[in-house]
Amino acid sequence: MPVEEEHARDRIVDRIVELIGAYAERLDAGDLDGVAALFDQGTFRSTRGGEPLVGRDAVRRQYDPVLLYDDATPRTKHVLANIEVVVDADAGTATSRCTFTVLQQAPGAGLRAVLAGRYHDRFERGGDGWHFVERVVHPDLVGDLTRHMDRR
Repeated sequence: MPVEEEHARDRIVDRIVELIGAYAERLDAGDLDGVAALFDQGTFRSTRGGEPLVGRDAVRRQYDPVLLYDDATPRTKHVLANIEVVVDADAGTATSRCTFTVLQQAPGAGLRAVLAGRYHDRFERGGDGWHFVERVVHPDLVGDLTRHMDRR
């Protein structure tokens, strides 16, 4: 592969990794509107069921039950690992897979893992750059989410 193509591919991979990280950072910061904005042109779904959520508004409603504490955050930290990105620069598409663990330290509670699984993502390049087309969440291990989400 020519050096120019390799550098272009590396820049695309960097942008995809930034999008994956932006989801985790925004959610941990309590920026639920910012999380939803990542799916302006995309779909979000979980393998645990439910209809796919299409677009910003549908994705935002999904986060309504998230509990935000006095610091305006859910007191979580998403740890991402094993990020793999495959790019088809000619087609303007990319896919990624990674694992995640969500740690939480709610007030009065110790630090604990509350969720672990995998994200399978698809991306496209549009006029404004790269964006999510689809995120499929595979929640493989589910812990005690009572201090993370209000399920009334």
